[in-house]
Amino acid sequence: MEEGKAYSPCGVFAHLEMLEARACEAATKKEETERQEEKLARLKARVEELRLQRDELQAKVDLQQKRQLGKEGVASAPAQPSAQAVLEWKIRSVEAMLQVFYLTGISGKLTKLGVCFCISTAYEGTYLDSYYLDLLTKPEVQIHRHSVPVFIPLGQIAKKYLQTDIRRFLSVLSDHLNAYAGRRYQADQLQEHFSDQIEGTLQRNSLCNLLVFNYNVLSKRKTFLFNVRLLYGDLCCSLPTEVVISCTPDAPASLAETAAAHSDLFRRVALHKAFRSFSSAEENMDGAP
Repeated sequence: MEEGKAYSPCGVFAHLEMLEARACEAATKKEETERQEEKLARLKARVEELRLQRDELQAKVDLQQKRQLGKEGVASAPAQPSAQAVLEWKIRSVEAMLQVFYLTGISGKLTKLGVCFCISTAYEGTYLDSYYLDLLTKPEVQIHRHSVPVFIPLGQIAKKYLQTDIRRFLSVLSDHLNAYAGRRYQADQLQEHFSDQIEGTLQRNSLCNLLVFNYNVLSKRKTFLFNVRLLYGDLCCSLPTEVVISCTPDAPASLAETAAAHSDLFRRVALHKAFRSFSSAEENMDGAP
């Protein structure tokens, strides 16, 4: 009796789910640490950029003061910085800006009428799409043309930040685009690699902030159907804020715990990673004595 209880499918499955949950939690903490390190590096680059701007402004102020004193006969003409010093300053400035662009995925170039920005999106180290934004700078900053999808709230973001803080405008727009790209990437990965577990068609809207699908769950050598509704209330986030899972009427009561565990995973890890965890757990359960 004790041996049968120790190796029952439900017991093994529950134990595997617990181990998988711990592994996912550790992975989540690792990803959070990496995000914090990336944010710190970005801030350091920004500090370096501001220092360079400060040094440039200070040099201009000192030069202006020396010229003024020279005009008043108090001092002679100011000494010009050497060509080597100017070159070194330009190199440091370019390196700082390249570091900022590399970390944020935002780059830009001057045009005849203003500036054109490119916002590159990525998810978990995989580079996805790039979007372009052509801005006019005179008589005031305004959007000339762009390739941002119509369902991204570009108008709202521009109204709030474009005239007052262009850097903040680009940052918020980048957050929206990266979150959308991440949600779409997860849905694509789910359809591509786990189509055998999905029952029917995965339904999603243009913004990919609402996903509805059915998938099969194995319990006691029988297959049951879970219906899932994922809502991404935060449009700058690639993980759902609301998860609703319902089972078929004939499902055993023990599946309620499985549904709760799956719901927790959906909130904490990428969609395709959650399904990879489910598949591994079921394979281990099948191989258990």
